[in-house]
Amino acid sequence: MKRSMSRAAWVVAVVLAGCGVMPAQGGFELVTGKPFDSAFVKDFYLEGNSIPTEKRNAALVRTPAGARVEFALLDTSGYSSQIQQKYSGMVISEGDVSVGGVKLGVGSFGFGTKMPHPPGNTDGHLLLYDQAGKQIGECTAKRDPAAKAPRPLQVTVSGGRARLYLGVYGVELQ
Repeated sequence: MKRSMSRAAWVVAVVLAGCGVMPAQGGFELVTGKPFDSAFVKDFYLEGNSIPTEKRNAALVRTPAGARVEFALLDTSGYSSQIQQKYSGMVISEGDVSVGGVKLGVGSFGFGTKMPHPPGNTDGHLLLYDQAGKQIGECTAKRDPAAKAPRPLQVTVSGGRARLYLGVYGVELQ
């Protein structure tokens, strides 16, 4: 009985990996492949503007409760300086998620950053906005000195825990 249970768990893990879902054993899961491509949002609406997203700088995760959450950077070139200075990315959530301690429910949100230039040993800040542009929260984005070859946006999942990274700066997802 015990042997068939472990074999069944192995089969489930193989099937999920083939479907683009990386199992996180009761925690967050990174969604890739066809499920990511199907869910990816090409344009995002904020403050009356439809702003293109950057697929190469996007990530989709499934929360421990099963909700999907998408993060992506926005291509604000060609938009007003106010939009360019305020927003760098977006979040779409199908359920409750905490980004750096800021609780988000179901909905869509923009985010901006205040990062040190050039990057040094100090932390940055992530600012979260509702779709109308009202700031709903701010959190510290901790500089990760161990980040090697950082990407503009990535989500890492390890041991069921997830972190959103913007370059070398990261925040915990819960």
